Amino acid sequence: MKVLVTERIAKEGIDILKNEGIEVDERLGLSHEEICNIIGEYDALIVRSATKVNEEMIKCGKNLKVIARAGVGIDNVDVESATKQGIIVVNAPDGNIMAAAELTIGLIFSIFRYIPQAYMSCKQGDFRRNKFKGVELYEKTAGIIGFGKIGALVAERLKACGMRVIAFDPYVSDEKFKKYGVEKVDFDTLLRESDLITIHTPKTKETYNLISEKEFKKMKKGVRIVNCARGGVINEKDLYNAIKEGIVAAAALDVLEKEPNFEVEKQDFYNPLLELDNVVITPHLGASTQEAQVNVAVSVAKEVAAVLKGGIAKNAVNLPAFEKEKLEEVMPYLELAEAMGKIFIQAERAFANKIEIVYSGQIDEKAITWLTRALLKGYLEFSVQDTVNYVNSQLLAKEQGIEVVESKTEEAGKFKNMITARFTTNEKVLELSGTVYNNEGRIIDFFGYKVDFKPEKYMLLIQNIDKPGMIGRIGTIVGEYGINIATMQVSRNKKGEKAVMVCEIDGDLPDEAVEKLKNTDGILRVTMAKL
Repeated sequence: MKVLVTERIAKEGIDILKNEGIEVDERLGLSHEEICNIIGEYDALIVRSATKVNEEMIKCGKNLKVIARAGVGIDNVDVESATKQGIIVVNAPDGNIMAAAELTIGLIFSIFRYIPQAYMSCKQGDFRRNKFKGVELYEKTAGIIGFGKIGALVAERLKACGMRVIAFDPYVSDEKFKKYGVEKVDFDTLLRESDLITIHTPKTKETYNLISEKEFKKMKKGVRIVNCARGGVINEKDLYNAIKEGIVAAAALDVLEKEPNFEVEKQDFYNPLLELDNVVITPHLGASTQEAQVNVAVSVAKEVAAVLKGGIAKNAVNLPAFEKEKLEEVMPYLELAEAMGKIFIQAERAFANKIEIVYSGQIDEKAITWLTRALLKGYLEFSVQDTVNYVNSQLLAKEQGIEVVESKTEEAGKFKNMITARFTTNEKVLELSGTVYNNEGRIIDFFGYKVDFKPEKYMLLIQNIDKPGMIGRIGTIVGEYGINIATMQVSRNKKGEKAVMVCEIDGDLPDEAVEKLKNTDGILRVTMAKL
């Protein structure tokens, strides 16, 4: 068994592999072409962030069984291509959570007490302290956006400073808020009441530009903002303007939407925020502690060793290795189950305290556990900060306080196989059903309405009053924004009452267009769903 390591990882990780009798080949600084030329010899590949593991490289890795990213994210690995080749992809989702939380606290103190600015002033021989009159954390309100593992660690530390801590995360159970003594609030309340806002969400289509001009205008004047999560969650141009206008007193950013090359000494990177004296920017140091680097190296080394020894990786971000024929059979069901989870959470934006999944017909018993995990993965990807994968989704669901119930029945009506998911929220129970035919997943029941559509990348999910002219109005508004409706499914249970419409469209409909649809007479609800 041979492992190729293309970027530097801690020695402790290398030692774990060698102690398992695995040959480790550390070849740093290879070009993409050089890796493609040799990767066919190896059973595993370990990278960090610089190596771009794309489809070409994966196809060259004819013997690859596992690809490991020594870090939290997985942006530089083509997971879909690896999955198609039956290759497991693993990462180290918990390796740097303490490092990220502690950096957040350090940056908070920095912008409340102007520590970096005072240091630079002293370095330049200016010791006047009247320029650096700070603000105390004590008895101020801290607003945490994203109450996952890192958000909870930050909350504990801010409460120790005597702060009132509030948090917004609609996908976390009330029990978790109570456990940490944190007030659960809606997004607007957090924006209005916080003296400090710290962000701990993943970067998704839902959280991209989560804080922009509209949100800044709702904030308390003098608010301070910290982002150690992902670049792009804050609109940087709007942040710049909010600082210049005096809404934001100071900001600290460890991440930027466009980041420089961290490996070179001199570069021409520029961001207007660097001009502002009350902005602290650090070069993505969230995982840069000795402990975190050892943690991620040890974690991925154990995962790689487990896979190569025939075991199951705990932090697989795709699925365990199936035989090629079995993978082709199971894949449409996995994609369908994951899509069902994504459709519910985007359509309802509500926490489900119970998810019941019924498997009907001749679905492979061995695949059922992975189908459940796929459905939970789809649901949780839009609702938790943690990296969600097929292996950890059940554990994360349990941590969120979700009761998951599985059952199997031979009866599937007119279909060979069927998956039904019932989502119980505090207000109602909603049901989705799907099946696979012609090797393609189809949704056949959408919250009690009979439909038949294939989950697609961009979908408009609409609830409306059943009356003439609705289809035309919707088509006209979507067309105004240059987007074509590829397919449309319309369903009603009773004439003149509520109906549903599912439209596959050719692109992402702007928020402005979605608002226009919402304000159209006869439309009850609109969701722009993205798979």
